[in-house]
Amino acid sequence: MKTIKIVLTVLLTSVMFSFCSAGEKVPQRVKDAFTKKFPTAKSVKWDKESANEWEAEFKMNKTDYSANFSEDGTWKETEHGIAEKDLPAVVKKALSDGFPGFKTEEMEMSETASGTVYEFAIEKGDTEMEVAIDPSGKVTKQEMKKEENDKEDKD
Repeated sequence: MKTIKIVLTVLLTSVMFSFCSAGEKVPQRVKDAFTKKFPTAKSVKWDKESANEWEAEFKMNKTDYSANFSEDGTWKETEHGIAEKDLPAVVKKALSDGFPGFKTEEMEMSETASGTVYEFAIEKGDTEMEVAIDPSGKVTKQEMKKEENDKEDKD
């Protein structure tokens, strides 16, 4: 039941967001900056991420990516999923040593102007966390995910 609620919430939010941003046109300087940074991108879909930021979802080398740009065309971040086999050994070790018994639900590589981090959604029992580890193995973010009050599931 909880999974169904999450899926429906995400779907509804996406549909509402699409309607809200449907009338907005991606600024040409944003499109130009994207094309310059990702000339081989395929199947590009744009969404208004916030008042001052645009997000492109696209494929490149058979991998799904997302990239964010500010209204003036400044690149902010690029993310893509990454397989465990492609993680640096020092990052794998930091994750397993720092979070023993946690199961990895999702892993991504995030690149910004300030560098690269590997981001993980992990869980152990009822505990869910978001963790970021830099390429040297240093944990740069460790945050508990907040659970919504699920009264209806208990009824």
